[in-house]
Amino acid sequence: MIYAVGDIHGMLEELERLIGKLPLESGDELVFIGDYIDRGPEPKRTIDFLLNLQTRYKCTFLIGNHEAMFLSYLGWKGSFYFGGEAFLKNGGDTTLQSYGFYDADSFEMPTEHEVFFRNLAPYHVLGSYVFVHAGLSRDALRLSDPEYALSKERPRDLLWQRSTAEIPHSLGATVVYGHTPMPGLQVRWNLPYSIGIDTGCVYGGTLTAIRLPDESIFSS
Repeated sequence: MIYAVGDIHGMLEELERLIGKLPLESGDELVFIGDYIDRGPEPKRTIDFLLNLQTRYKCTFLIGNHEAMFLSYLGWKGSFYFGGEAFLKNGGDTTLQSYGFYDADSFEMPTEHEVFFRNLAPYHVLGSYVFVHAGLSRDALRLSDPEYALSKERPRDLLWQRSTAEIPHSLGATVVYGHTPMPGLQVRWNLPYSIGIDTGCVYGGTLTAIRLPDESIFSS
């Protein structure tokens, strides 16, 4: 089975509670939709938890817009590292605090964390599901091959798109995404086209996972 997990935002207790509720078995895969850091109180320990989790289960970690901002702020170069000028305005102070950024004469990220961030994937395709952090552009949604559509996408659309979640498309796969919690902080169902699983755990909602292909919902 596949379990996709929504935006965590440093809410370690919610993550621990949710993982404890999942009936995980050998061979299951966890797909994390991005935004592990910022706003919540324990970004660094959240990454520590995920690093440990991947020693026990197959995990795929996607990059979110908050990772893009953080790594850009630190000076990383690459097409997926941008928006550093907006990092502190979007809750980045909790991430810097958790890494001891303000207490050190010079900042050095733990090696295993640097490897984690460098290996974040832009998207993931499994069977009839496409996993992205935010969404796809209108042009991409007009295509019929999801792998091709994703390969042509701009990082800005994959990480920041907010206007296409409800649009019917011709990809032939269901898009599972986070990034944009809906009013009421519920799962955003738009079958067969998309499922939004950011249920705003950092805003007083819960952390959500969806099991696929039976589309069962688990909540922290």
